[in-house]
Amino acid sequence: MPHTAGAQLPDPREVVTGPLDLTARVDEALAVQAVAFGLTDDEVGVRKYIVQRHMTSPGARALGATTEGDRLVGFVYGMPNDRSHWWSTVVEPYLRQEGNEGWLEDAFVITELHVHPAFQHRGIGRGLITRLTDGAAEPRSLLSALDIDSPARALYHGLGYRDLARRVQFPSAPQPYAVMGAPLPLLGR
Repeated sequence: MPHTAGAQLPDPREVVTGPLDLTARVDEALAVQAVAFGLTDDEVGVRKYIVQRHMTSPGARALGATTEGDRLVGFVYGMPNDRSHWWSTVVEPYLRQEGNEGWLEDAFVITELHVHPAFQHRGIGRGLITRLTDGAAEPRSLLSALDIDSPARALYHGLGYRDLARRVQFPSAPQPYAVMGAPLPLLGR
């Protein structure tokens, strides 16, 4: 899904957000993530297995943003937090150190949110995350994002997420992450 400079992009009103069978469309979703997040083919291969496994977790849900031609241009997925999941076990000591370990209880975790760069800054990411969390039974949401000033972190802050722990090192990631949490429903919806 290459970005074509100068190409006429669809009107954002023509992008529809709705339920996504992420298992069936995992290759399309990971193509969006690869462009948006700069993943290598090897990283995509590993993430495919992870996404497929996540979607078998109780309560896992996904939404997609598609054009009129059914081109997937964005997606989000998440699930209720399980303290035994890898992500939770990695972030728990960082949250405990900051006095925020309680956030791991009764939380809905945004696992991935990505929008193709050609479709960013149109409200698609905001629509995806708010719609997904609006369907959560949990009173709070968690996510992790690169611990840098970025449009993604600005979006999360604008929705009410606050930093719960910073400089979080995931074993396979060279850059540190921030763990962020927000009460539900999100602000600025």
